[in-house]
Amino acid sequence: MSTEASGPAHRRVVITGWGMVSPLGLTLADSWEGLLAGRSGIGPITQIEAADLPVRIAGEVKGFDPSAYFPYKVARRTDRYAQYAMAAAQEALEHAKFTVDEANAERVGVLVGSGYGPMASISAHVRELDAKGPRVVSPLSAVTCAIDSASGEISLATGAMGPSRAISSACASGADAIGEAVRWIRTGVSDAVLAGGTEDIITRVDIAGSGNAKALSPREGDPTEASRPFDEDRAGFVMAAGSGMVVLEAEEHALARGARILAEVAGYAASSDAYHWTAPHPEGTAARRAIRGALADARLTAADVDYVNAHGTGTRMNDQSELASLRDVLGERVEQIPVSSTKSMTGHMIGAAGAVEAIISGLVINHGIVPPTINCHRPIDPSVNFVAHTAQRHDVDVVMSNSFGFGGHNAVLVLRRWRP
Repeated sequence: MSTEASGPAHRRVVITGWGMVSPLGLTLADSWEGLLAGRSGIGPITQIEAADLPVRIAGEVKGFDPSAYFPYKVARRTDRYAQYAMAAAQEALEHAKFTVDEANAERVGVLVGSGYGPMASISAHVRELDAKGPRVVSPLSAVTCAIDSASGEISLATGAMGPSRAISSACASGADAIGEAVRWIRTGVSDAVLAGGTEDIITRVDIAGSGNAKALSPREGDPTEASRPFDEDRAGFVMAAGSGMVVLEAEEHALARGARILAEVAGYAASSDAYHWTAPHPEGTAARRAIRGALADARLTAADVDYVNAHGTGTRMNDQSELASLRDVLGERVEQIPVSSTKSMTGHMIGAAGAVEAIISGLVINHGIVPPTINCHRPIDPSVNFVAHTAQRHDVDVVMSNSFGFGGHNAVLVLRRWRP
């Protein structure tokens, strides 16, 4: 299937609200402040027993109290991954000043991406079953342990009656959720969609498995130095949790209700490597196709890109492959614009990463400040501005946000400053 725009379905789609829960803060404002300050959200793991695990650091969400957001019954039945999405969605709706009501409910959709879903709840139910037998397993486990529980809970809480779905494509899940939601709006399926990504796989199973796969940074000493995208001494990514959610609307829908438009989601494309379960294709052929496709969908060229929020995980293969792909598609432009990885501060939020980074891209457009790549002491290519250590001011109209996941999933979003 071609990744280029085709047909008449090019209804403009804009962002009117956003919300975030991250290792840097429980709100978008707190997270953004931390990013601009170059603060790391990575530290010792506290939410599980980690002494015997191969890696004992992560980007945990700190101080999150479900009772501050939801009734007791809702908090009790939901996994943290769903709770983070619900909190971020609530913030996004409030920010957009958008209310789901009888008049619009059937035209409002929900699409939430997650790489792994409610892993903590699944693990807990299995432990209970093994320890005490089947009678102790909650009848709500069928709901709690489903990967669509976040989207279902958001639909229940808001009354949104349009399509409600989960999407899972590893580390590309959040970006894919926003991109596919854009397609819903473009083709007239919905007028507005709550879309984004969420994850909480700081569990013993996931840390053990990813650690044994040598995907995680085992760095001893200061954990804030562990995530090192585009640095010669990078040694793996740092697992993290959180959520990013946006309110997407058809341009005419947003204008009709007098909404403040934050940015336009101008382009999206996805592709698959069909190469390896964990390693990116060494030549990045499919990633390059997604980058080109997103630009074509946005009806822009490489010369239009003002900033790249890179996937930038800090693994040996990803960073080199991504940089080669950017060079191939953007040419000399890659040396003229900032390219940074905010995973250096947040860690890798897996299914939430693409959505969080799309929001960061929109914030860059609005504020004219590019967050840094901290810990980039020895850049792998000194000719590229990785925004090492300290945020930089740049006038940005167009941002490319890359998300490349295990299993060869590639998703690229292009955001631009909205102009009527």
